[in-house]
Amino acid sequence: MIYFDNSATTKIDPAVLATYDKVAQTIWGNPSSLHKLGDRAYQLLESSRKQIANLLGTKQDEIFFTSGGTESNNWAIKGTAFQKRQFGKHLITSSVEHASVANAFNALEYIGFRVTHLPVDKEGRVNVNDLRNALDSDTTLVSIMGVNNEIGSIQPIAEISDLLTNYPTVSFHVDNVQALGKNIWSRVFTPRVDFSSLSAHKFHAPRGTGILYKKEGKMLDPLHDGGGQEKGLRSGTENLPAIAGMAKAVRLLLENEQEKAAREAAIKEKIVNYLQDKPGITIFSPVDDNFAPHILCFALEGIRGETLVHTLEEYDIYTSTTSACSSTKVDQASTLVAMHVDDKIATSAIRLSFDESNTLAEADEFIRVFDKIYRHFAPINHLGE
Repeated sequence: MIYFDNSATTKIDPAVLATYDKVAQTIWGNPSSLHKLGDRAYQLLESSRKQIANLLGTKQDEIFFTSGGTESNNWAIKGTAFQKRQFGKHLITSSVEHASVANAFNALEYIGFRVTHLPVDKEGRVNVNDLRNALDSDTTLVSIMGVNNEIGSIQPIAEISDLLTNYPTVSFHVDNVQALGKNIWSRVFTPRVDFSSLSAHKFHAPRGTGILYKKEGKMLDPLHDGGGQEKGLRSGTENLPAIAGMAKAVRLLLENEQEKAAREAAIKEKIVNYLQDKPGITIFSPVDDNFAPHILCFALEGIRGETLVHTLEEYDIYTSTTSACSSTKVDQASTLVAMHVDDKIATSAIRLSFDESNTLAEADEFIRVFDKIYRHFAPINHLGE
């Protein structure tokens, strides 16, 4: 079996699973309880928070635990909008954000906030000048993803950060769910970033757990009312086994990060080199410094993406159409639409995503299988004529 859908759904690392099981079996205490079991749980919770903070280069009190990337994104966006609405109701985002960001802004727009959706170029990247022109005295929040989940383009977060140094009252959120462990962290997590979202299942930790980085001194309205966990900002008893597993997963992810990212890039390059001269193939994720090493999106003209996904599945090769959060829908990739890709091409797009467990041998097998599929479909679609 070849699993080229690691960016969407990942297996739990065995070492992380062992940590999860050990904590689940030995810690019965609630971190909010006063008895010794509660104190033991609290100490483990805070040691996990400290480890993650040290690995990400933040302060311990800047790390908050959530249920995943969707909650982290919603909290950063809605929490900031509600907190700062007395100062302004203008929000800025891009036209290629993940659904958890795009729909959060749609919800805010419905209740009276003014939202600017920045256009993107042919690589799916925003133009900093467009952002500069969109900023006004009513702007309170800018939210731009670090790495696009559909085609892997890296947004100009450093340049945006430079621009926003002149706007200290504007909060800056970056959805970094796709960015951790790819040897690009310094490009997408700058000192100007106020909020950053992460999701545990992207790096082999238990699903249903996530992180929101909140810069010290920045204010957020809570979205949950309850017992006042996470410094009173995110109520709900913490999922301690999953959090402890996530802390270990971050450590394992960042070990030999450069070497792992290079292996992923080599797999991507090998497949791109095979695809790039094929008639009817459109590549949206070139081997380029503006793109992450682990995501490859391409289309085979005339073949719907879901058809190609299921055809590959027959050979035990697992991919996705675009985002796993929308791959069961028949609509074309939202990023490709924003890039003004022709509908016939956009609906043919599939995405491969790699991690450190993938190999060049798997890339060779993918090429062998895909070549057979391509030679079957090419005459039907008159490719190369």
